[in-house]
Amino acid sequence: MSPFSGSTPRTEEWRHLRLTREDGVATVTLARPDKLNALTFGAYADLRDLLAELSRERSVRALVLAGEGRGFCSGGDVDEIIGATLSMDTAQLLDFNRMTGQVVRAVRECPFPVIAAVHGVAAGAGAVLALAADFRIADPTARFAFLFTRVGLSGGDMGAAYLLPRVVGLGHATRLLMLGEPVRAPEATRIGLISELTDEGAADTRAAELARRLADGPALAYAQTKALLTAELDMPLAASVELDAATQALLMNGEDYAEFHAAFTEKRPPKWQGR
Repeated sequence: MSPFSGSTPRTEEWRHLRLTREDGVATVTLARPDKLNALTFGAYADLRDLLAELSRERSVRALVLAGEGRGFCSGGDVDEIIGATLSMDTAQLLDFNRMTGQVVRAVRECPFPVIAAVHGVAAGAGAVLALAADFRIADPTARFAFLFTRVGLSGGDMGAAYLLPRVVGLGHATRLLMLGEPVRAPEATRIGLISELTDEGAADTRAAELARRLADGPALAYAQTKALLTAELDMPLAASVELDAATQALLMNGEDYAEFHAAFTEKRPPKWQGR
């Protein structure tokens, strides 16, 4: 995403989620605990716009996505979204579905690692948000459910049919997206859906620790690694190695590469600048 901004000022208050910042780490909390953090039209739009804004600022080096209360996110709000979409025409429905996909693209394309801290339910759109993150840190209460077919829709919602086979394989993805059955933490860990399983109640703490480690590291190297992981999913090998070569040549001209050599020579930890 481009770091250049126009006339729109920085948003000081987000109405549909909670944002905190601390020394390069942003924490975005879905904060409707009475509704298991069910998403509304406004929540989708805020997530889309927030990720774009943070990407332009370039002050964030890692982001934690968490849910308040008993679960991570139960998906789209049944009354405020599913009920409302029944009265929309095709053009409005296309606008809405494109917006939800824009959120997933923003998670994948933002230039910093995104860590989903999952406890309790991650269902429907909540499961896809966690899936789109670079890391999924979960505790034993976590359960993932891609519920779209259970409401009469395609399981390939918000890019799930693209992302899930690449994370867990086609066989597991077919089962999860077609049947919509919940996958609890032990199985989710076994099939690779969970990056790290923590003790109960420790997912938020561990996600914060990982975010701190990432924020203190070589941010540009992480950003380029994330970009290559996404870009090369559909590339042939020849194109991939050429893109890798061009990326490495650029980073070898960077300050962090020279800093590593200086730190190694002086027998001290590197002081990463993200440049």
